[in-house]
Amino acid sequence: MKLDRIDIKILHELQKNGRVTNVELAKLVNLSASPCLMRVKKLQAEGYISGYSAQINVAKLGQTLTVFTEVTLKNHQQIDFARFLAAVDKVEEVVECHLVSGGYDYLLKVVAAGISEYQEIMERLSSLDIGIDKYFSFVVLKSPIVRAHLPLRTLFPL
Repeated sequence: MKLDRIDIKILHELQKNGRVTNVELAKLVNLSASPCLMRVKKLQAEGYISGYSAQINVAKLGQTLTVFTEVTLKNHQQIDFARFLAAVDKVEEVVECHLVSGGYDYLLKVVAAGISEYQEIMERLSSLDIGIDKYFSFVVLKSPIVRAHLPLRTLFPL
């Protein structure tokens, strides 16, 4: 499926407000309601829209600790990456995991209740036979800019 500028507008608006009604969305993208709904359903069916979720203000719930962790593996065979990912995928506090280029293999974003809970997670992962050689932790002090949306209109200008 090739996307046009209306599809990009639909995706842009939905990522800003996933609860927008179809009628409101149609107005925002200059379509009538029925064709707009058909496009949204097609975008969902084609996998462009992978789901909807609420953005939680975790600070309202209580204090947490966010840590970015660089992880280097001992070996770099496909089985080593798969073993590491299988273990990390089971740790709910790991909210992002990226395979990166450069001086280390993975960049993890971990959100834990506190520093001792984070350290417990990393000690548990290190004790498993999943190939971790070393890791470095970067505690987030403040997050002045966090965007929940992608810049679709500049990434895919149509």
